[in-house]
Amino acid sequence: MGLDEIATKPHEQLAAHLATKMEAVNVLIRERMASRHAPRIPQVTAHLVEAGGKRLRPMLVLATADLCGYDGPFDVHLAATVEFIHTATLLHDDVVDESAQRRGRPTANLLWDNKSSVLVGDYLFARAFQLMVEPGSLRVLDILSNASATIAEGEVLQLSAAQDLATTEDIYLQVVRGKTAALFSAATEVGGVIAGAPEDHVKALFEYGDALGIAFQIVDDLLDYQGDVKSTGKNVGDDFRERKLTLPVIKAVAAATDEERAFWKRTIEKGDQRDGDLEHALTLMQAHGALEQTRVEALDWAARARAAIAVLPDHPVQRMLDNLAGYVVARIS
Repeated sequence: MGLDEIATKPHEQLAAHLATKMEAVNVLIRERMASRHAPRIPQVTAHLVEAGGKRLRPMLVLATADLCGYDGPFDVHLAATVEFIHTATLLHDDVVDESAQRRGRPTANLLWDNKSSVLVGDYLFARAFQLMVEPGSLRVLDILSNASATIAEGEVLQLSAAQDLATTEDIYLQVVRGKTAALFSAATEVGGVIAGAPEDHVKALFEYGDALGIAFQIVDDLLDYQGDVKSTGKNVGDDFRERKLTLPVIKAVAAATDEERAFWKRTIEKGDQRDGDLEHALTLMQAHGALEQTRVEALDWAARARAAIAVLPDHPVQRMLDNLAGYVVARIS
């Protein structure tokens, strides 16, 4: 089932259900991204924050807090915190990856420069820490500060692992848990914590966010080889051109003959890419079933997310979160 076949998408259902809270999050984001002394900060931030993203991570905070019966004001602060952390990492990622496009638009580093992107990202991290302190919960602060460190650790690990043919699926999973799943699981966990949910429910929410984030990233990596620019905002094969060892390539390398391994060494490790190499890479991935195996793993992680959320009480939001896990993998189902 493709995304276009889903009449009402789960994230749209969540957005409608949480509309009042999300508007409060948006107001708070606009307030906190302002700067009296450095007008470039809101310019750069607004370019990314207002680029039409789904705001999935802040919605996860609001949704899980609502699911657990929270009726206070600080879920809004934590949702804005998560969005600031996410936006900061995107600004930094685009500099590291030397990206020219995100969500179908020029990146901030292309419109301004690398220095502006890095420094505005730093500013947003600082704003995130100001926001996460305001609820007055040491446990929330612990979860979100640990997630921030894990994200940075995952990005650094990816630097060394991305072009090393010795990178295993375990290392890939560690990178994914850092760069993507850590913020998903922190978002879902703090929603339960701020609501004072029972520990088994908080644990289930963490596991849901972790599995959802992993499925989300595996799908993204698979669509780099099977998607199209209109739906993904990226050209097919961008990861290959950027010499990133994502799961489809790792699986193909693990099954490679000596001749095939020499191809991967030339194109990924050495960066010597020629006309027709992307097409040959796709042929090798198909021949070894790497793309299909990657698809199956994404579906498995989505199933784990659904199993985790199933232990939560029956609630409209619980059903939306269950549907969301299915939606994440809908493009490859």
